[in-house]
Amino acid sequence: MELPLPDTNAETIYDVAVIGGGPAGYTAAIRGAEYGLKVALIDASPRLGGTCLHVGCIPTKSLLFNAELWDYLKEAEEFGIKGVETRTLDWAAVLARKSAIITKHVKGLEFLMKKHKIAVIPGFGRLTGPAQSGVHTVEVEANGQKSPVKAKNVMIATGSEAKLLPGLKADETILTNIEILSLGAPPKSLIVIGAGAVGVEFASIFRSFGSEVTILEFLPRMVPVEDEEISKELARVFRKRGIETQTGAKVDKVEKTTTGVKVSYTDANGKPQVKEAEKVLVAVGRGPLTSGIGLEKTKVELDRGFVKVGEAQETAEPGVYAIGDIVAGLPQLAHVGAMSGMVAMAKIAGQKYRPVRRDRIPSCTYTEPQIGSAGLTEAQAKEKGHEIKVGKFPFAGNSKATIVDSHDGFVKVIADAKYGEILGVHIIGPQATELIAEAVAVMELEGTVDELMFTIHAHPTLSEAMLDGYGAVEGMAINA
Repeated sequence: MELPLPDTNAETIYDVAVIGGGPAGYTAAIRGAEYGLKVALIDASPRLGGTCLHVGCIPTKSLLFNAELWDYLKEAEEFGIKGVETRTLDWAAVLARKSAIITKHVKGLEFLMKKHKIAVIPGFGRLTGPAQSGVHTVEVEANGQKSPVKAKNVMIATGSEAKLLPGLKADETILTNIEILSLGAPPKSLIVIGAGAVGVEFASIFRSFGSEVTILEFLPRMVPVEDEEISKELARVFRKRGIETQTGAKVDKVEKTTTGVKVSYTDANGKPQVKEAEKVLVAVGRGPLTSGIGLEKTKVELDRGFVKVGEAQETAEPGVYAIGDIVAGLPQLAHVGAMSGMVAMAKIAGQKYRPVRRDRIPSCTYTEPQIGSAGLTEAQAKEKGHEIKVGKFPFAGNSKATIVDSHDGFVKVIADAKYGEILGVHIIGPQATELIAEAVAVMELEGTVDELMFTIHAHPTLSEAMLDGYGAVEGMAINA
């Protein structure tokens, strides 16, 4: 059945106009409609979904799943499966599956927009100044034409873009997260500049598919935002997988050659080094897309291009909110953007909400092994003056990890020494990105070690490692 089309009359005054159709923007729009608000979603891209759906989270995790299957096939005989020694990789089919997943979810978003009667307005939206008589005007430019969209509130969700090193331009050899997802074949060799989530995920993918991979990281350790023990374990497992990792490496120059690319860098000992490869991936972070959207005509305050907000995502300009990757102080994660949008819409609708808490955000890295973390690292807990107890349980002691043949890694639990409250959980190992959800729920409910040591976890499951992790805080892990 065809759903009714939304009202897109130029004279319409919406309750909220959302600028940007990524996870932050489309989630906010849907939640606003669920509250009964009249919502317009303005997006300059040809299809809804933003970076996450088209060139970020979703296609990357699709390739990571392919890589996981490929790795299992390499050891097929160990699982009693013969006849796959002559396996071949159909890269075109891998990319086709990735594209089909994207298309499926784009269609899903289009359906949801119609279902909730959200006006989807194509074009580039920019603010024109403060509200006049309580109504904001957003100028929308599409196909050379400009038209106004009026709304009582405006929510900015314009997202971010990959940073490049000075003087570099992305092409078929110098890659960002966009270009690397469309390679015609896995490169024979790849240099990854940056050991954050994006860098290590692509390093993991292409190593599985046979590429020679080198990671160069300027900071002293891999995945530098994670707990230090997580960084050490990832570096150890990557070395075991044949991925070369160099930390404390300062990239001085990237030059194209007849066969690919040459990267000149200074290593941790201050010695100049040169590395050549077929491709280079620049994964040195993402910058906010806040220029050209009219912020200078408002009271919105910026910090290095990021928007400053209050606890309900409100900016210094009345009636203007900011959500997602452009927000100062929040990690650039799709689930953070989505939740910040839900918080802002609840505020606008006069509904109950809870501000986004930085120490309650799960961080997931989908490498092999996976990483999932939430709350304070051990170092952060000490810096904040907490007296802590730390428990650590290796997956080598977990029976389900043996069944799925994934023994690397551990669960690390950081708890308050006096009251036993869980302050942080850091996991590296099988399905860490799924297991971390339990830790977030536990911390939201201010769970304690005493309570969690008596919380039954099914056997045999990977989640039992969480139970042993809690027990390890008191030196009472059963399986270690």
